[in-house]
Amino acid sequence: MPKTYAPGTTLSVQDVADLIDHALLKPELTPAEVESACRELAQDEIWSVCVRPSDVRLALAAVDGHQTQVCTVIGFPHGTTSTATKIAESRQALADGATELDMVLNIGRLRGGDIEAVTQDIAAVVEVGHAARALVKVIFETALLDEDQKIAACRASEEAGADFVKTSTGFAGGGATLPDVRLMRANTGEHVQVKASGGVRDIDTLLAMCAEGVTRIGTSSTEALLAGARERAEAGTLVVPEPGGDVDSADGQGY
Repeated sequence: MPKTYAPGTTLSVQDVADLIDHALLKPELTPAEVESACRELAQDEIWSVCVRPSDVRLALAAVDGHQTQVCTVIGFPHGTTSTATKIAESRQALADGATELDMVLNIGRLRGGDIEAVTQDIAAVVEVGHAARALVKVIFETALLDEDQKIAACRASEEAGADFVKTSTGFAGGGATLPDVRLMRANTGEHVQVKASGGVRDIDTLLAMCAEGVTRIGTSSTEALLAGARERAEAGTLVVPEPGGDVDSADGQGY
């Protein structure tokens, strides 16, 4: 079962680190920059570094000796590559050492109402991922969808066997919002986890997401989140709030 935290739970700094998938997905990043970042992030024992497919082997070597895993993206960032291409990309990523796959669903097909095609596309990646014991997360790009489409995406992801539903790529504006993660949690079974990505840049927002049942955070603000967690832990206030609260919305563009 997913590791969730009830309201009032006091977290450790490591609990916060265990929530974090640090995104290293900007197209301009050099191999040296990715390698350096992965080495530094692994020192904090975060859950994973989420890198571009071509960086999986490099990242795996950089985090060697630490618990930090390597995640990568499939069909990123638009979700419009063919299912066959997503399958091939997934197989290569797994062969290179990735243990988690964050795939973008076919947004245009979803908005066009072809839910069967969307479900089959997800299921194909899930089959490949699960055969290698890898987790598969499905990115919706919530900023581009209305409420009915988000619910349809939840149902398609669950039917296809996905392990997570995820808000955003960070490349299409918008980002994770509390209303969206509430909707995603309400429209998936307990065995499907929720990942909030885009705009989660401070510890208050992270804790508010945890209160809504989020079990993974996609971010490039790991340093700020862990610094906030350490400060709150020292003060004895690193505590999950009651659900249904609110936080100042950050600009979700990027992570």
